[in-house]
Amino acid sequence: MPLRKVSRSNSSQRDDRSLRSTLPRKASRDRWSRSTRWRRQSFWFALALGTLLTLVVFKGVSRLPVVGNWLQPPAPVSSNLDLDPGTDSSVLPLVKLPSAERTEPLEVIAKGANASTALDRSRARYLLAVDQIREDHGGQALPYLDGLEQDYPVLAPHVLAKRAQAQAATGDSSESKKTWNTLLKRYPKSPVAAEALYQLGQREADFWDQALAEFPSHPRSLEIAQTRLEKDPKQLPLLLLLAKHGIHLEGIVPVLNRIKKEYASQLQPEDWETLGFAYWENAYYGSAGAAYAQAPPSALNLYRAARGAQLGEQLQDAEQGYRALVQAFPNEKETGLALLRLADLADKPEEAISFLDQVVEKFPDKAPEALLAKSKILQNRNSPDSALQLRQTILKDYSASETAAEIRWEQAELLDKQGDFNGAWSWAKQVVEQNSDSEVAPKAAFWIGRWAAKLDHQPQSREAFQYAVSRYPDSYYAWRAASLLGWDVGDFSTVRQKQPQVAQIYQQSALPAGSEALRELYLLGQTQDAWTLWQSEFTNRLKPTVAEQFTDGLLRLGVNDNLDGIFMLSSLAWREPTEEKAQYKTLRQELSYWQALYPFPFMETIEKWSQQRQLNPMLVTALIRQESRFEPKIGSSAGAIGLMQVIPETADWVASQISLTDYNLQEPEDNVNLGTWYLDFTHREYQNNSVFAIASYNAGPAKVAEWIQKYDTEDLDRFIENIPYPETRGYVESVLGNYWNYLRLYNLDISQQLAIASPEHAAIARSE
Repeated sequence: MPLRKVSRSNSSQRDDRSLRSTLPRKASRDRWSRSTRWRRQSFWFALALGTLLTLVVFKGVSRLPVVGNWLQPPAPVSSNLDLDPGTDSSVLPLVKLPSAERTEPLEVIAKGANASTALDRSRARYLLAVDQIREDHGGQALPYLDGLEQDYPVLAPHVLAKRAQAQAATGDSSESKKTWNTLLKRYPKSPVAAEALYQLGQREADFWDQALAEFPSHPRSLEIAQTRLEKDPKQLPLLLLLAKHGIHLEGIVPVLNRIKKEYASQLQPEDWETLGFAYWENAYYGSAGAAYAQAPPSALNLYRAARGAQLGEQLQDAEQGYRALVQAFPNEKETGLALLRLADLADKPEEAISFLDQVVEKFPDKAPEALLAKSKILQNRNSPDSALQLRQTILKDYSASETAAEIRWEQAELLDKQGDFNGAWSWAKQVVEQNSDSEVAPKAAFWIGRWAAKLDHQPQSREAFQYAVSRYPDSYYAWRAASLLGWDVGDFSTVRQKQPQVAQIYQQSALPAGSEALRELYLLGQTQDAWTLWQSEFTNRLKPTVAEQFTDGLLRLGVNDNLDGIFMLSSLAWREPTEEKAQYKTLRQELSYWQALYPFPFMETIEKWSQQRQLNPMLVTALIRQESRFEPKIGSSAGAIGLMQVIPETADWVASQISLTDYNLQEPEDNVNLGTWYLDFTHREYQNNSVFAIASYNAGPAKVAEWIQKYDTEDLDRFIENIPYPETRGYVESVLGNYWNYLRLYNLDISQQLAIASPEHAAIARSE
């Protein structure tokens, strides 16, 4: 098909995913700055009548392409990640049960009956002791712990720590002290020794000094540093310790500001790098850039110095920083990004083109992006033929790139708007065939089905929908395709009323990284202790391996750091090296990965209020995941609070409707009560149309009413595409996509049906 002129002012450039893929969630706010005026202008790609792309001509367009041959299972993948928890265990299935429910079966196993191995007997004793200590029954815990360190060597330091805690709970401080000293003597290098040093240091300060020196990243050491700073705030070494190891702490940014303001003259380049990383992780990019500018001059540090300045609207400093990077490290991957940034910041088109030409010459992985940016500049300079030629080059020489996929989809959308469904189909087919892993491929596959239906080619429409379900089973478009195929998954007007059954998977998978003790604690559900141990073991925070990042994400979820935990898991998709991509694809075949990515916290609360409002609990869960990532106390810049991000003024109005006089939006019970009432209200306002209801929840009823008046509402798929707010458009698709993923992961009927249709989901189903 020939290229058609388009009217798009936004750049196809994406965020620095390769640099951000290893960072916690807050760093994802990195964004592209505003383009200069001449690049923001809207333009049209002209096409002389008869111009055709050399390698993508479709002769006889009236002959529609066949989609049935796409339905091939994906190639098998392999990697060195091992998530198997090991041999069958009689203890591990009991881990997620409440302590009251698991006590009796654990007692039986601890006595030797129904235990598959000696390891299970030790596990049972340990869990029984932990449960008793948690209930403040230290005396009852001690018999379970007696001699357990010999029987359970993998957790021997933890056994001693639990014994000391149990002894302290009984009031026997003398025996507790002896046990802490025994732990310190036998296992001085174990991070658990930091707990012993903390407890012993309550009376002897030298122990605290030892903890700070030997275990600086341990949470107890951070607590020690904070305690000492409260008494004497002018201690730079302690402030720097918090800056390096306490990035996640509340109130860390004021600490960073203090260091910068009060001790700048005393800081070494490595200290500035520490500050830069801490600021960057907390999304204070301007401050991060200023700190990185004084850090050791590596390619990454220079890039972040410039990028931080750009995001902080210090454009002159940003330009100087990018130029310094290009000069100092001409061949590093960060330099390719820097050249793209310089082109974006350039005042003159000629200068921008020069930067982009350098990208094409030296950084082939960024060349498609650079060529597209150059084509837009040429179009703005009234050189449509040259602009078109560059786009043709992208499709010819970089056919498998994400940029090529964007060009193809752009053409499909343009032809769709012109009513040329045949031509749109042809361009979308190229996306699916040549860019099957691109971000737009699931959408292209779905719309092929829609266009085929419009052209009354029902068999091919059905095949396209089947392909979308098979190849992209985790996408929003898989849900839409499944719905149109007649699956019992709900549609835009019925999804709120569905009441799908939820089946939980209780046994933990193994962690792919960390010590044997860390993995054992995680399997036993001791996530807080595992997280504490991980703080000492996880030293590769800037560039973690896939296994380390996955482990970090799971452990964050384990301690209810859902925001960063989900980000760490989802951003694994941005890995670029071939081996790391293979490891990520292996993770995608594990149910444990998907259930971690789509967790089900606050299930009882969500089910309770969903049933009262006659709402689909999976839909409510999907909305909460999108709104807050299950963070009860999170707030937004607009003032929204809590799980369902309820605005206080809206909460007051809803409370008056239900006669609720006393509530706290940071309390899950109150927040879900108010939020579900409002979600029910938006559904009632639109006759249970979930598209309008969810859009209204995000953008407000006034805007949705305006869009309903303006756009055709007969075709809701097209209505969603017409929503003028990109945030709301993405929000609607994300919430409904979340719903679909909860359905396929937690409802056995749909999971089994999808396993038949999708080889990728079949692998997940087999891992149950």
